[in-house]
Amino acid sequence: MIRINQLKLNIGQDEKLLEDKIRRALRLKPSVKFTYEIVRKSIDARHKDRLMNIFSVNVTLKSINEEELVKKVADNNIMLTDSVSYSFPMPKFPKSSEIVIAGSGPAGLFCGLFLARAGYRPTIFERGASIHERTGIVNSFWETGVLNTETNVQFGEGGAGTFSDGKLNTVIKEKYGRIRKVLETFVEFGAPKEILFSNKPHIGTDILETVVYRIRKEIERLGGKVLFNSKITDINIVNGSIEGVRINNETEYPCDRLVLAIGHSARDTFEMLLARSLPMEPKAFAVGMRLEHPQKLINEYMYGTETDISKLPVADYKVTAKALTGHGVYSFCMCPGGYVVNASSEAGRTCTNGMSYSGRDGKNANSAIIVTVNPEDFNDNSTLGGMHFQRKLEESAYRLGNGAVVYQLNEDFCANRPSIGYGSLKPAVKGQIKPSNLRETLPEFVCESVIDGMKSFDKIIKGFNMPDAVFSGVESRTSSPIRMLRKDNLESTGIKGIYPCGEGAGYAGGITSAAVDGIKVAEAIAES
Repeated sequence: MIRINQLKLNIGQDEKLLEDKIRRALRLKPSVKFTYEIVRKSIDARHKDRLMNIFSVNVTLKSINEEELVKKVADNNIMLTDSVSYSFPMPKFPKSSEIVIAGSGPAGLFCGLFLARAGYRPTIFERGASIHERTGIVNSFWETGVLNTETNVQFGEGGAGTFSDGKLNTVIKEKYGRIRKVLETFVEFGAPKEILFSNKPHIGTDILETVVYRIRKEIERLGGKVLFNSKITDINIVNGSIEGVRINNETEYPCDRLVLAIGHSARDTFEMLLARSLPMEPKAFAVGMRLEHPQKLINEYMYGTETDISKLPVADYKVTAKALTGHGVYSFCMCPGGYVVNASSEAGRTCTNGMSYSGRDGKNANSAIIVTVNPEDFNDNSTLGGMHFQRKLEESAYRLGNGAVVYQLNEDFCANRPSIGYGSLKPAVKGQIKPSNLRETLPEFVCESVIDGMKSFDKIIKGFNMPDAVFSGVESRTSSPIRMLRKDNLESTGIKGIYPCGEGAGYAGGITSAAVDGIKVAEAIAES
């Protein structure tokens, strides 16, 4: 197979023209037949007067020696490549064994799906409701402010990622084809095919609901079980090995293997596991606020002021800086054309997240602007010090807004004064909102880092530091505050048969990496 990079088409040009470009790049005669697949598509926006789509393609020729052809062409953008096809290992673990998975986020669902396809019959316990019931409960919370602590933006079928932008890009490196397999699996269950080659693939909350439901139905069709409103409240350990779990403080359920795919917000479960001596340690994460701008500002930064963006994807951004405080400050989970959402899961505590639908057609762009915090910043040396730190921020935000999401204009945040309303930009928030002073919720080093970062970001995106850009907060659930320790075979270092998995366990940071980790744990169980 031959890989060709840097094939260019003007925005709006028919992609069928790629065939002619491939033929010219390889110097093929009109009679030579070939097939090709787009493996990457991105936009070159460096020259605003001539935006280009940039493609990488894999080309297969049947009648020509590909190695000799590549040598003859002698182009650095043309090379031989191998197609990596994912393969699940041959199962060794008895298929009659009881495998329990805690959590139905991407880690739990993909672990369950791949085990089920290998002939196992896993049982997934999900503390929250099924996806369709969950959607109604979450919408009700946003409308009324009445929180269901078991079914919300964090808990329920699909996990926290279901109420997000559905971003599938990841920074992890993986050579066994698992990332590609995750994307192919999403497409299999209803995601758009474009995610297979998009430079920044995303699905959107509205489509994710359908995809999650279909994956669950496939697990059930293969003999697995998915049980909702079923929280693992205790574990049964005998001679250092997992023997079973307790559901809702009532029902005992035996198991030989337990996958802990509980997500980064299962704080009560963290406490239970620590009490049962599961080895874990605190880890760094980041906290800050959501920031909203007009989407038009971000589009103009990316494409120019004179560009018709009707044939272009809604623009996003990624910015990072080193603040004078010495802390890193950066954008996270950017949602083009999206909404800030009240993502609370505990009574008396408020936190935010970002969400976009598949069309990304909202008027505002939002992103978390966050600052790295380390265990030494927590003022708490305990294993769960980071979790306690998060809770304090969220409790402060709850008191300030009386349960509503607190928002503040950028200029007021810099001046350390409460806002009394919004300016030219109306906040796009799912949930009740209240203006106030977010400086009262965050440590001063975080506030100073954000202010310094905004000045740096304005040098990259002109207008980013606009006075009436809107902060909302607090953003405290960027990643897990702990890491559950595991061995090379992915089993817990302290309890045999337990497999910490995904974002909550500290081994992922987003939908794709969590799904990949779920697959890896499924492989480890099958090979154990």
